[in-house]
Amino acid sequence: MLDILGGVGSRGGSGAAFRSARIASLVAGLAARSSLTAVRARFDGDPAGLRRRSRARNADSLRATLGGMKGGALKAGQLLSTVDSLFPPDPDRTWTEALTTLQETNPPLGWAEVEPVLRRGLGDRWRDSLVEIDTVAVAAASLGQVHRGTWRDGRQVAVKVQYPFAEDVLLADLRALSVSLRLAGVVLPGLLAAPVVDELRLRSGEELDYVHEARAQREVAAAFAGSSEYAVPDVVAAADGVLVSEWLPGRPLVTVAGDTEVERRRVASLYQGFALLAPARAGWLHADPHPGNFRVTPDGRLGVLDFGAVVAMPDGLPPAFGRLVRAFADESTAADAQAALVAAGLIRPGRRVDIKSLRAVMSPFSEPARHEVFAFSPSWLRSCFARDEAARDPDYTAAMGLTLPAEHLMTQRVWLGVIGVLCRLDVTLPVRPVLSELLPGFDVNG
Repeated sequence: MLDILGGVGSRGGSGAAFRSARIASLVAGLAARSSLTAVRARFDGDPAGLRRRSRARNADSLRATLGGMKGGALKAGQLLSTVDSLFPPDPDRTWTEALTTLQETNPPLGWAEVEPVLRRGLGDRWRDSLVEIDTVAVAAASLGQVHRGTWRDGRQVAVKVQYPFAEDVLLADLRALSVSLRLAGVVLPGLLAAPVVDELRLRSGEELDYVHEARAQREVAAAFAGSSEYAVPDVVAAADGVLVSEWLPGRPLVTVAGDTEVERRRVASLYQGFALLAPARAGWLHADPHPGNFRVTPDGRLGVLDFGAVVAMPDGLPPAFGRLVRAFADESTAADAQAALVAAGLIRPGRRVDIKSLRAVMSPFSEPARHEVFAFSPSWLRSCFARDEAARDPDYTAAMGLTLPAEHLMTQRVWLGVIGVLCRLDVTLPVRPVLSELLPGFDVNG
């Protein structure tokens, strides 16, 4: 376990200090390399190539360090892999591709290390309820892992068990990340570090609370009960560090990429729709659109898993977000766009924003909203970032000088994540009619 955790076990202490040192060293190294590249680019005959090579080296360093750590460090990498809007110019998507690998399966802990958590949560007689369990995990993530089992009534269940060190490691990592990112404002030219740290602190803490996760999952499952399109497994039991849900059979969403065009469109439409429907129906935003959290069930429904990252939205999605999307989708004048940002509370007091640059920065999600039907593809997404580089460089932070309340940051993050997955599926879908119907604030006549 010590190898996996980079020195943090149940004893904490020097292990936490070691992890903090690794994170601080990583951030300092990224900042130093980026600063040196910026200077050298002024005199290099191929500045674009120099920046590209520097990004590749930094991305490799980040992946190597965070990939060997669980807890908040790995969670930070996974978050960053889905928040393209917070990144500096990256036309070849070097950072995103590197960080996406952190979303893949991580090595699980051995049964001897997680069984005590199961006993603590369900009691010493836990086998009276969980009559069978596979001691080898079927999936492992940053804060916990999943085992398959059989409940006492015969139902197949998924048993999510939190790592015994999760809380200590998470808090240590968040402290280290907060200090390192805030002090190293040049960690990446243009990276908005503060929103990342704030969101990690808020959302990762909630992901440790399996009772909170169970509540959200139960309410979403109830809201979609009997649906012919969506399947959300109900909660069987929840306790400190343990969450037992009905087993949801199916194949991973990413496998749909190899299906027929008709099937890709059908599943992709369900995936796009769920991000908009869940807040309205259940009052919860599923805030982790990673395809690993979705399945296609044997009867063709879209299965939704993992409600650790959720945002309570009892009134549905914020109308201000819909108005913001509409302002850029309509290609309004700079004055109208500025007014929309002010109305949404997204401009810092006394700050004017470069609307032209901001329009380019937001193009990955505003451009699809401009069309009745839109073709999502990897090449289109790459072209967005290629176009954005000129608009973002050299003053990207000025273009993004916005105040981002948590609900806006999370909603925007989810929608950008959805778009990224749709591009991986390479599908053509209705967009503007769907937003007009389901995104509050988008339909100006609604």
